[in-house]
Amino acid sequence: MPMTMKTVLRILSGAAMIAPLMAALGTMLPAHAATQPNIVFIMADDLGYGALGSYGQTKIKTPHLDRMAQEGMRFTQSYAGAALCAASRSILMTGYHGGHTSVRGNSGGIPLRDEDVTVAEVLKKAGYRTGLFGKWGLGDAETTGVPNKQGFDEFFGYLHQKHAHFYYTDYLWHNEERYPFPENRNGARETYVHDVTMEKAIEFIQADHDAPFFCYISVTIPHHEWVAPEASVKPYLGQFSEERPTETWRQGYNTPDAPKANMAGMISHMDQGVGMVLDALEESGLAENTLVIFTSDNGADRYPIACADFFDANGGLRGYKYDQYEGGIRVPTIAHWPGTVKKGAVNDLPFHFADYMATFADLAGASDQVPGDVDGISIVAAFTGARDAALKNDRFLYWEDLGGQRAGRLGRWKAVQRSPESPLELYDLDTDMAETTNVAVQHPDVVAKLYALLDANHSEARPQIEPHAPKGRYYR
Repeated sequence: MPMTMKTVLRILSGAAMIAPLMAALGTMLPAHAATQPNIVFIMADDLGYGALGSYGQTKIKTPHLDRMAQEGMRFTQSYAGAALCAASRSILMTGYHGGHTSVRGNSGGIPLRDEDVTVAEVLKKAGYRTGLFGKWGLGDAETTGVPNKQGFDEFFGYLHQKHAHFYYTDYLWHNEERYPFPENRNGARETYVHDVTMEKAIEFIQADHDAPFFCYISVTIPHHEWVAPEASVKPYLGQFSEERPTETWRQGYNTPDAPKANMAGMISHMDQGVGMVLDALEESGLAENTLVIFTSDNGADRYPIACADFFDANGGLRGYKYDQYEGGIRVPTIAHWPGTVKKGAVNDLPFHFADYMATFADLAGASDQVPGDVDGISIVAAFTGARDAALKNDRFLYWEDLGGQRAGRLGRWKAVQRSPESPLELYDLDTDMAETTNVAVQHPDVVAKLYALLDANHSEARPQIEPHAPKGRYYR
């Protein structure tokens, strides 16, 4: 049946945005998009803007993600919520940017509060099954922040960020119970738990087709401890002249023989898992009613063994994880939705993690469940390649961290303040994407405007208190 105007209004944007959007589109979304689509959100950990083949990477093989980009849409000006893990994840979940979101400290286990509204809670109220697989980082065990208290029907993975440093851990969490891996005890490395996490996510996707689902897959690759299964690393051994072509490769992040092969193997291994998810959707007949988004929580790590410079992992952008420059916050983002997202499309819309809550709620017909003061907007129209009155390049985007760094973008202008005492730096991203030339002196009016916007978007953080952990441990 053809879509009604009521359905179009629900699926796309608010009533005030529909007229210009429809003029730009000329046609409605495909009929299968009229129902609530499934949403799969896959997020890598510390994957830089240039780490994938579709974003210019030449040394690391990512065929499945490259295929995802060829079949879908690649965003070139997409931003994480923050330049570090916990805040970025809090922004993703709550729809508030770094100056307003609940969790801003990066100690690893600061919990979301009962009163915080998450995108999972919004979608669950709209009838979605909700599942999280991988790293959470917004509340350890026995706190208000555990996923099952924040809208997720099923959780499998790491609660505390510091636990997520270990790919051969002897337990993960399944909901609020420990899921043991006895074969990994006492330092043994038998089961690479990333693979089990991907298997659980696919089981969730395939479990029940009677209700739409939201599947958040938060992989830890390529974050510390920088280790991958030997089968994924071996193809790269001997390829990089700085490394010794040895077959005595040792698992673990302190591998002096082949750190580059190890990093490449990690990312290729993650790519294989993404391919498994796409194949599972296709085989289950779900692909045409499922929006899949792949992205990263921040830029590449500067730690030497992460080999970011060797691989040009931030794609020529300035800075790394923890920096408010583009290399710390601009991330690869690919949207895949056969029949709705145009094949091979490239979109230059600037947006950030705070926009995902409004976007997913819009798709689910649950915009009325989103708190009225969130910082994000729906970007559903971007997936069709269209623009409406709300989706413009000159919307103000904001980032900060508790150390006093902050940044903002307004159209072509990017402001960075490295500390509360530092002067504002100004960059013209239209001509200087790598932020090589500070033009603040030449544009005092722009600097004054951005100073005011930075101040207006900051609120004091609530106490960022790490819960008590067992003696001698960071996490439960």
